[in-house]
Amino acid sequence: MKTLVVLSGAGISAESGINTFRDSGGLWENHRIEDVATPEAWRRNQDLVLNFYNERRKQALSVKPNAAHYALVELEKYYNVQIITQNVDNLHEIAGSKNVIHLHGELFKSESTKNPELVYDIPSWELNKGDLCELGSQLRPHIVWFGEAVPMMDIAIEITERADIFVVIGTSLAVYPAAGLVHYVNADKPIYIIDPAKPDITFRKNMTFIQDKASTGMEKLKQELAFSF
Repeated sequence: MKTLVVLSGAGISAESGINTFRDSGGLWENHRIEDVATPEAWRRNQDLVLNFYNERRKQALSVKPNAAHYALVELEKYYNVQIITQNVDNLHEIAGSKNVIHLHGELFKSESTKNPELVYDIPSWELNKGDLCELGSQLRPHIVWFGEAVPMMDIAIEITERADIFVVIGTSLAVYPAAGLVHYVNADKPIYIIDPAKPDITFRKNMTFIQDKASTGMEKLKQELAFSF
């Protein structure tokens, strides 16, 4: 069975109703990223950061996976599908995808501020001041903030290097280091890019661009790959 590796971004979640940073005019719910998504923001105003992510969890609980998510699940019948996502929501998992790597963390998890390896599920949508880890330190969102290292990047690179087919869906390939994954795909393996707007990258011979939104683009991709089933 061939390995199909997918790099997914905000565009796939947007079709389910989750607002993206770009769609919000450079703001997330009227907040600058510097105020809610950096280590400095956390040190400056924990209440604001906690409330911001509480609201994002509320929103995430109100939406459902879309056709693009389910198409990726369907492809598991024919491929070893490995998803590397820049999204922090859990829509891939809700749809039924079995192998998902979250590069930028997970919205419904928290981590210890004393030991980031201590990670806990958030059962609902609230994470508040006074919620402590087993070491007695405040829990923070399990999110990779701007300016922080991406712990899962090495694993993502290893998965990408094993890809027989590499698919990019719903991401402009503008956010690094995730955008650099395309450079780890073996030169003889095909790359498919699904996005309404062409990303600003150098195209190579075996790269196919599907200029469409995630859901309809995935249907076109399924038809394109039908010969390989």
